[in-house]
Amino acid sequence: MTHRLLALVLLAALAGCGPKAADTAATAAPAATVAKTMSTASAAELDALYAEYWEEALKLNPIQATFIGDNRYDDQLPNFYSADYRKLEAELNRRWLDRMQGIDVSKMEGQARLSHDILVRTLQESIDGEAFPSWQQPINQFFSVPNYIVMLGSGASAQPFKTVKDYDNWLARAGQVPALFEQAIANMREGVQAGVVQPRVLIEKVLPQLDGVVSDDPEKTPFWGPIAKLPADFSKADKTRLTEAYRGMISQQLVPAYRGLRTYLADEYVPAARETHGIGALPNGADWYAYLAKSSTTTSLTPAEIHQIGLDEVARIRLQLEELKQEVRFEGDLQAFFKYMSTDPKFTFKSEDAILKDYRDLEARINQKVPELFSLMPKAEFEIRPVEAFRAASEAAGSYMSPSQDGTRPGIFYLNTYDLPARKSWARDSLYLHEAIPGHHFQIALQQELEGVPAFRRFGGQNAYIEGWGLYAESLGKELGVYADPYQRFGQLSAEIWRAIRLVVDTGLHSKGWTREQVLEYMQENSGLSETDAVAEAERYMAIPGQALAYKIGQLKITELRSKAQRELGDRFDIREFHAQVLGDGSLPLDVLEAKIERWIAQRKSAG
Repeated sequence: MTHRLLALVLLAALAGCGPKAADTAATAAPAATVAKTMSTASAAELDALYAEYWEEALKLNPIQATFIGDNRYDDQLPNFYSADYRKLEAELNRRWLDRMQGIDVSKMEGQARLSHDILVRTLQESIDGEAFPSWQQPINQFFSVPNYIVMLGSGASAQPFKTVKDYDNWLARAGQVPALFEQAIANMREGVQAGVVQPRVLIEKVLPQLDGVVSDDPEKTPFWGPIAKLPADFSKADKTRLTEAYRGMISQQLVPAYRGLRTYLADEYVPAARETHGIGALPNGADWYAYLAKSSTTTSLTPAEIHQIGLDEVARIRLQLEELKQEVRFEGDLQAFFKYMSTDPKFTFKSEDAILKDYRDLEARINQKVPELFSLMPKAEFEIRPVEAFRAASEAAGSYMSPSQDGTRPGIFYLNTYDLPARKSWARDSLYLHEAIPGHHFQIALQQELEGVPAFRRFGGQNAYIEGWGLYAESLGKELGVYADPYQRFGQLSAEIWRAIRLVVDTGLHSKGWTREQVLEYMQENSGLSETDAVAEAERYMAIPGQALAYKIGQLKITELRSKAQRELGDRFDIREFHAQVLGDGSLPLDVLEAKIERWIAQRKSAG
């Protein structure tokens, strides 16, 4: 999971969309046309209404505010595991849904109608999700609030540490961590009684993560990072005060909280955790998974339909891998080819500096070709950074963090240099295209820079669109001058079959009763993933059911729409214009995107 999703996962009021949209036949005019499609007064009223909603949402979720660069609430950390918080969230969702449904949409067009429909969907999905007690199992090895607290407090993430006030803000926010952890423990105890518990294998992976944070010496914890980098222009008195305050906060609040959570998990929760692996084994698990699949894909596809799509895609991509194997004249079956690609030393990097240089050189080459495919490009700066050591062991090969809204923090492609032999050179092109340019950085940064659309759209999003665009971006490699090397094309096909495999194994786990071992067997039969990576992937799907469905479903829809546009427009098809249409309104539910592109095709055809 990329960091741009943290704000959504951390109980944001702006989670993705699931239920089918209302009629959106005229909802996707370019953002600049808002004023033309409504009277000035009506547009102003709606803008004020959306701004009011956004303010309420940020006050409820100050972590989201921090991640988008709104620093007004940097000192706050609500107890979002508590029943009181869930009640506030439910009240906000229902109150705003009532307000939105009370608006006459019959004369709405363009962005006004689009924003209305997306917000209604978002609120309704959050309300529908209240039927499922996710709060009773708040921690796993893949998404762990304790890990995100470390990221914030280490000084290496969204929490700013530039001014004395910034440092005091973190002191206040960190002071709320013990209560948050205590509530998480209380919720897990309720979950144990209700039979809503995590698989044991997942919680066993959480324990070493917590062990890596605590130390009797505050200076040996990640939380000492801001003190180690105190700005030189702070006064001596402030430096002394903050150093002692952080020492006390770490040793007296944070470390005991982490140790207490670790003790509970090891002594009470692991013995009560389940041996089953899919969410379908939980009470009401089938409906829970169907909800998550619908939410993740923004479609009405059933788990069974998604499973079959995955099987078909795996078969199709396997044929392409077989052809590539013959092209490079490899003798042996596909499994032997996978092993060769995973073990031959010529595909490994010699050092962290070498892998960073290779990716930065690729950035320069791709930037030269981007204007040939894109007329819309973000203004936000972009950087490639290595994943910080404290979290590298449990992180993906690459991830993206969006820029701050004020432009002070660039978009960041985090490249994992941990276990360097596992970072294969042939994975470079596809990974960069997905996470960076023209993948997540283009889509997320452009969305945040949209003018004339409400903030909840600029900083929210639908996973199927976001990850679907990232995977679609991987397919643009040849047009961007990469994938010339057949081994880089192997990397692209490997990445694509991996996403197709996700459709099969995620639905297998959660709707067909597959075990972790069945998932591993299927993955190893159809990909070149190492055993370590396969285990990490399988356990990721166990931890966040449905999330992995978004990538391939979204990519297939964007690819389908491009093919339709090319077929129907012929010589009038312009790839730059198509990409501008897909990206120009930010993240959209897939059915809304499809309706928009179909209208664009019709308009282009009628224009002659």
